[in-house]
Amino acid sequence: MGRPRGWVGEQTGRAPMHSPGRPGVNQREVKQAFWRHIADGQPSEVAALACGMSQPLGPRWFREAGGMAPISLAPQSGRHLSFAEREDLALLKAEKLGVREIARRLNRSPSTISRELRRNAETRGGTLKYRATVAQWKAERAAKRPKPAKLAENKRLQTYVQARLAGAVTDADGKPIPGPDAPWKGRRHGRRADRRWGTCWSPEQISQRLRIDFPHDETMRVSHEAIYQALYVQGRGALRQELSACLRTGRALRVPRARTRQRGKNFITPELMISERPRDVSDRAVPGHWEGDLIIGLKSSAIGTLVERTTRFTILLHLPHMPGHLSGERVKNGPALAGHGAEAVRDAIAAKIVQLPEQLRKSLTWDQGAELAQHAQLRIDTGLPIYFCDPRSPWQRGSNENTNGLLRQYFPKGTDISRYSEHELDAVAATLNGRPRKTLAWQTPADTLNGLLCAKQ
Repeated sequence: MGRPRGWVGEQTGRAPMHSPGRPGVNQREVKQAFWRHIADGQPSEVAALACGMSQPLGPRWFREAGGMAPISLAPQSGRHLSFAEREDLALLKAEKLGVREIARRLNRSPSTISRELRRNAETRGGTLKYRATVAQWKAERAAKRPKPAKLAENKRLQTYVQARLAGAVTDADGKPIPGPDAPWKGRRHGRRADRRWGTCWSPEQISQRLRIDFPHDETMRVSHEAIYQALYVQGRGALRQELSACLRTGRALRVPRARTRQRGKNFITPELMISERPRDVSDRAVPGHWEGDLIIGLKSSAIGTLVERTTRFTILLHLPHMPGHLSGERVKNGPALAGHGAEAVRDAIAAKIVQLPEQLRKSLTWDQGAELAQHAQLRIDTGLPIYFCDPRSPWQRGSNENTNGLLRQYFPKGTDISRYSEHELDAVAATLNGRPRKTLAWQTPADTLNGLLCAKQ
C-alpha cells in the first residue's frame, strides 16, 4: 500500500524533490576547494588531486561548468548548518537524544534542529529517517534560486546578440557569403584550421552598441559578462555553446584569469627582466647594448636582427631551414627544423657577436619569444648579459622595431626569406648601415660606430 498523495509535504513541510541519483558526499565544500584551486590558475587535474578527488573528475567538472565556477567561493557565514554539523546531528539523533539536547551540543537553536530533522529527512520507504548526505543534498537543492537569464526571457535582445555574434557575412549587395565549412566539434578550433565566418562582434562591442542603437529602450541592455556566461554556462536557455566559435579566441571553455597570467615563459626569471637592466642603457650614451628580434616570412622562414641602441648599427642573422624540414619525420621534443628554434638562434647570435670587439658586447635585449630559450648557454658562450622585455611591450625595443620596418623593404611580409644566403643578408645589412639617419644627425650607423670606436682608442 503506497503513501497517500501529499504525504511528503505534510511530513516535511516541503514539496517532494525528484532525486537525480545517489547524493554526493560533502560535494559543496569539495567543489568550493576545487574551484578555488582553478581560480589560482592550477590545471583541473592538479586541482582535483589537491582536493582528494579522482583526477578524471576535475576535467569533467570543468567542462560541465564551461570553465566557470557554478557555486559561490565565499566561505560559509555559519548561518546554515554545515555538512559536519549534519553528520553530528545524525549521530546524536541515532543516540535518541531530544531536540533541545542536540541543539545544546551543537550550539544551535532548537527550532533550527527541529526544522532540519523535519525538512531534510529521507522520505523513501514511507518513514522519516535523517541521514547527513541526504540532508545536505536536500539543503543544497532548496537553496538554489535559479534566476532566468535576461537573454532567455527577452527574445528581441537574444536575436540582436545572436545576429552580432553569428550573423552572416554579406557582400556589397547584401548577398550572404557562407565562408568555409567549419562544423562545431564541441571544442576550440585547431591551429591553422578553417574557422566559422560571422559578424563576430565581441560581447563588449555588442553591449556598448545597444546603448547607441536603442538609447531610449532600457529593456535592450545586457552586460558583456552576461553574454559570456550565456555562452559558456549551458542550461540557461539563452545562447548555444557553438556560438562561442564566433568569439575571437574561439574557446569552448572559459579560461580562468589566473591561468592566463601564468603563461609566461618558464625560461625567464625576474632577474632577467628589462627592469633589472643597468640604467645607463636607457640614455644610449655608451655603445654596445643591442636589441634583437626575428623577421618571419612565408613557410616558417625567418631572419634574425640585431640593432645597436646608440648607433643603430644592424646585424642580420642567417637562419636557414634545417635538414628534414617539410620532408623528414618530426622527432618529438627535437629541434625546430624551421631554422629559428632556440639552438639555431643561439648559434647564429654567438657566431656574429664574437666577431665584435669586447666593448661592443655589453647586453642584449630580446622579447619573450621561445627562440631565445637557450639564453643561459648563449651568455656562457659569449659573455653577453641578456634581458627580456615585458609582455606585449614592443616599445621597449624601439630601435629594433623601427629597423625591422626598414628591412621589410627588402624582405616583404608574405615572402619566403629562407632563399637568401648569408652573403646576401650581409650585403643588405651593409646597405642599411650606410644609409644616413635623421636621429644620428644624418650620419650613417657605420660612420657613427666607427667614430665611437676610434674615440675609445
